[in-house]
Amino acid sequence: MSGDRIDGSETGSTLSGLKRRISRTLELLRGAELETRPFRPGEDGPLASFDVPEGHEEVDRYWVNAPYAYVVITHDPAASEHQYHAVEPTLDEFERLLLRRVVEDIRDPLLYRAADTDADRELLSEELETLLEQYGVDADMGTFHSLLYYLMRDFRGYGKVDPLLNDGHIEDISCDGYELPIFVYHDEYTDIETNVSFEPEALDNYVIRLAQQSGRHISVGDPIVETTLPDGSRAELALGEEVTPRGSAFTIRQYAEEPFTPIDLIENDTFTISEMAYFWLCIEHNKSLIFAGGTASGKTTSMNAVSMFIPPRAKVLTIEDTRELSLYHDNWLSSVTRERLDEGTDIDMYDLLRSALRHRPEYIVVGEVRGAEAVTLFQAMNTGHTTFSTMHADSIETVINRLENEPINVPRAMVQSLDMISIQVLTRKDDERVRRTKTVGEIGGIDQRTGELDYSAAFQWEADTDTVRRRDSALLEEIQEERGWRRSELLQEMRDRERFLEFLQKRGITDYRAFTALINEYYAHPDRVMDRVERADVELSAGDGLADTVE
Repeated sequence: MSGDRIDGSETGSTLSGLKRRISRTLELLRGAELETRPFRPGEDGPLASFDVPEGHEEVDRYWVNAPYAYVVITHDPAASEHQYHAVEPTLDEFERLLLRRVVEDIRDPLLYRAADTDADRELLSEELETLLEQYGVDADMGTFHSLLYYLMRDFRGYGKVDPLLNDGHIEDISCDGYELPIFVYHDEYTDIETNVSFEPEALDNYVIRLAQQSGRHISVGDPIVETTLPDGSRAELALGEEVTPRGSAFTIRQYAEEPFTPIDLIENDTFTISEMAYFWLCIEHNKSLIFAGGTASGKTTSMNAVSMFIPPRAKVLTIEDTRELSLYHDNWLSSVTRERLDEGTDIDMYDLLRSALRHRPEYIVVGEVRGAEAVTLFQAMNTGHTTFSTMHADSIETVINRLENEPINVPRAMVQSLDMISIQVLTRKDDERVRRTKTVGEIGGIDQRTGELDYSAAFQWEADTDTVRRRDSALLEEIQEERGWRRSELLQEMRDRERFLEFLQKRGITDYRAFTALINEYYAHPDRVMDRVERADVELSAGDGLADTVE
């Protein structure tokens, strides 16, 4: 009896499947009319579903591309680790076959038409609707929008990694080889394994595609490429098993869509208000600066942030290998190196720096110094140009040693033209990874007795208390002499800037455009600005005072 019921069920299922195929064939022959509309989650239901793995506990869930893709963070108590699940629209077997057919038929119209994202979405929607009608498929809106999501993801997005790149909590994405799970660095859960991986051929094609999307070439003969993706992320790519034995690999470092401001760094305790006021005064008075530290210690972020203190009318020129810097500055010329594998010549940082000097900039910002261009950079310092840059080093001593030795080889007499060195660290506090400024040092002259370069610390971070100790500053004394100030005037200027930054922090002015506009206003009318700060403090009203000038 039991066996008969199973056989009957299978027969019914077979007949049902046959009827569906016949119905779809008839629809294909006579065509279909499809009326599309925006997706309505309440009416059309969820596009994606997720079941928590057995033994795991769900700890977080949030959208990364609503209403299509979301993320679920689970915790495995047995392994004592979190796992990251990217959840995308679910397709059944027929929908997967349909998607493959649509991809083939829609490729040419997409290649030869729209170029921007909004137009692409409209084009894809129109083409998908036309194709489904031609196929005779009367798709519901769930199916239609699921297919549209994957078309956008794969044609104009970043394929399987697209949900990760749309997650604002992720700083770093690492793929280590074939069929290995991708790992991400999450700002709350730190290093965490994801449910995303690539088969060998798919991963090779994906790495090639990333290089092509950023305008670069990668091949077995030239298997390593460092580049910037169209969304501004920085990518390191490796193709095949020549240099990465476990297969093609990539690492993508994401940056905030909008640059961090000094207020953001103060809020994160990377710098104190006093340190930022110090940088502000020194930058205004053309003091050169290098940010040094290990990988992911925040060097470029800090340099980009303090560059917002550059006076509004000064000419600024930036030089980078990969595009990372973003300044809200009217008189800014950006330049990036060029590598040519076929015709034309390479243009490296040395070439760009030599060209930069002919543009007569007042401030030169160099992404990172690591070779012969450093000598030209220090020559620029010696001829009155203010320069900012970054380098990999964990102390002031290491910075000086790297500058003076191979492969940089800057003469010691030139190194002393550098004014400040800020040492950044990525460390732990209460089981969280945080970024701190370990030391803000000042470079002095050459000691006549020892022949060594003198330096001192204007600010020193105390790790045990997570506080910053302030010390005497020779640079501030130098600025005092240059301006003809009394000591009391210097201290008052520092207090005003500290008070102004504190005011912006209390008002939550973290938008880089608003921040830069207010700094520029301070440059133009410092007394008037401080009067407003004074009135605002008295009124204790968040809606009054200087914040009104942003509007």
